[in-house]
Amino acid sequence: MGGPNETSIMAKEQKSNYCEYCGDFHDPYREYSSSVRVGETIPDYEFEVYYKDDVRTMKFSDFRGKWLIVMFYPADFTFVCPTELEEMAALYPNLQKINADVVSFSSDTVFVHKAWHDTSEAIKKITYPMGSDPSGKIADAFGVLVEGGDLPFVPDEGLALRGTFIIDPSGTLRSMEVNDNSIGRAAKETYRKLQAAQYVEAHQGKVCPASWEPGDDTLEPGMDLVGKI
Repeated sequence: MGGPNETSIMAKEQKSNYCEYCGDFHDPYREYSSSVRVGETIPDYEFEVYYKDDVRTMKFSDFRGKWLIVMFYPADFTFVCPTELEEMAALYPNLQKINADVVSFSSDTVFVHKAWHDTSEAIKKITYPMGSDPSGKIADAFGVLVEGGDLPFVPDEGLALRGTFIIDPSGTLRSMEVNDNSIGRAAKETYRKLQAAQYVEAHQGKVCPASWEPGDDTLEPGMDLVGKI
């Protein structure tokens, strides 16, 4: 029968979560990464949407020429999600006025979107396209898919994290925010960031400081500002 050292060696070989740095075993974890990066063009996925009481097929390139907010959320008929989507619905007319559109995504089918839209007072207010990503491939591309393990149950596996992405009219990603699913987002902050992105796009060389709102002062980086802010 093997001694303590031999038993330890066997344990290391059998445990994929053995840490070579501290000599201990940690709980398994999964690293999430995104194939979509700020400053790069997003992939032109095709997807179904529930929109204007109908089912349609769209692609991201359909929104070229407009700013686009892509908003991932975990699931229909849940709790935090309708509060976020309702806020975005209230701002949607303002977004349209500044040449912007919105697509929300969950792993639910378009038929579940319709059922939710028909029954929820908050979701009835939505007039933007509600995208369907049942395979999770779009959420995976944006780095927000919660993947499960082989055998252990992973909370929210197969669902999306709360990810918000702002894409410019050329299809280039300009801003991204990803939250834990227990933390709701503020639509007005997404609206503010979109306005900031539009401003710097239209005013080359200018940058927007913290909490910038339209009409506030901006900055023009240069050696004359070094150490003076």
